Amino acid sequence: MKLPLLDLLVFLVYMVGIVLYGCSFYFRNKSADAFTVGSGNLPAWVVGLSIFATYVSSISFLALPGKAYQTNWNGFVFSLSIPIASYIAVRFFVPLYRGINSVSAYYYLETRFGAWARLYASACYLLTQLARMGSIMFLLALPMNALFDWNIPAIIIVTGIGVLVYSLMGGIQAVIWTDAIQAIILIAGALACALVLLYSMPEGPSQVFKIAAEQDKFSLGSLSSSLSDSTFWVILVYGLFINLQNFGIDQSYVQRYLTTKSEKDAKFSTWLGSLLYLPVSALFFFIGTALFAYYQAQPHLLPANLQEPSLSDRVFPYFIANGLPSGLTGLLIASIFAAGMSTISTSLNSSATIILTDYYQRYFQKNTNEKTSMWVLYLASLVMGILGVIVALAMLQVKSALDAWWALSSIFSGGMLGLFLLGYFSQKARNRDALLGVIAGVLVICWISLSPAYFRNDFWAPFKSTLHPNLAIVLGTTAIFLIGFFTAQIFNRKVNVNLKSR
Repeated sequence: MKLPLLDLLVFLVYMVGIVLYGCSFYFRNKSADAFTVGSGNLPAWVVGLSIFATYVSSISFLALPGKAYQTNWNGFVFSLSIPIASYIAVRFFVPLYRGINSVSAYYYLETRFGAWARLYASACYLLTQLARMGSIMFLLALPMNALFDWNIPAIIIVTGIGVLVYSLMGGIQAVIWTDAIQAIILIAGALACALVLLYSMPEGPSQVFKIAAEQDKFSLGSLSSSLSDSTFWVILVYGLFINLQNFGIDQSYVQRYLTTKSEKDAKFSTWLGSLLYLPVSALFFFIGTALFAYYQAQPHLLPANLQEPSLSDRVFPYFIANGLPSGLTGLLIASIFAAGMSTISTSLNSSATIILTDYYQRYFQKNTNEKTSMWVLYLASLVMGILGVIVALAMLQVKSALDAWWALSSIFSGGMLGLFLLGYFSQKARNRDALLGVIAGVLVICWISLSPAYFRNDFWAPFKSTLHPNLAIVLGTTAIFLIGFFTAQIFNRKVNVNLKSR
């Protein structure tokens, strides 16, 4: 497809403008502190919009409509858990991280359980970010493929190179300020898409709701107690644990707590970013439902090669390219692309920060000068960017990018939230208790995630997990906390008995 001249101009002007704006922050990044936390001087509302944009990215903008188009609103239950996680974050996590003298989210774990805990959690975080970057780059390639029929692997590689330049030059200040711009434009673009879909129906807006209701597209999922299906309760609990992990131990969020001027500002940013996502994610799911009704009412508008359920992620990009008015298409594509780039930049920046603080300064050179620190940050960003591109290319084999991202984040998280909760809420827990808990948690995660694929023959079949894959992080986290908590009670009780006997 050839993009109309107006859309092409909008796309190019917007992209060049946002990239140049991001790169302009290069002149403010003269120290590692400025590169990683913006010297702690960023406005609270900007940081809040950045937290929101981190949630949105291209995963939400493209994958959520794709999921709603393919099934129903079951995935929206994930968003319903965010207010609970936000309250816990504001109550416990923000004061904790503002109070410790480290930019690393995992320094606290070392103070509680030793260096191994910090190393374990930071490694899990880096793996999670690779999965996130890969998912986003893959989803960014879809609308460009729909517009220009360009090769998806080629788009992924070019995007990876562009993001590397952007993140290396801009640092966290560029990421946060461009995130704020993207957040406003993405909301406006999503509202425009929803309105166009509603008023493009042959029988008017009400036809969307009529068709969707007939197909049960607004369902939030089954309320059954099954643990093997994607029920309302499975997604709600999964969402709560993932969002607690985001706010409690995700370096991307912890860094944002440190970019504001005060703890009060950090709490405001957390509430703003998290609560804004709730209605906007509902809007994304509505777009997917409206797309389903739109093409049900006018099936001739959707090419035969996109009518397979496995290609649901590509329907919204096709509509953007073919169903929106001229000018709006270019702006929407540009905003999706730039938002994805800024989100990937966040992952690159936070991952580079972890590599510097948790690895290089911890094990190689503790007191690094500014020049060395900046070179480590640049090199770490480069390596993570290359690995992210490789993961994105592997995404070509998946049916749903959202399902793939959820599954990978659940596996790679390694239940590290359980380790954090153990350290925070159990004062008796020590190194040995935490280690036993982590071993148990990792075994649970591996069993739930891997046994369905590998326990196929008759001998192993009885040991195969029938639980939903999203429960891996839930039960892994729970296992770490409970095993660590109870072993701490048992061992400490024995110690007390021995002391009394003396």
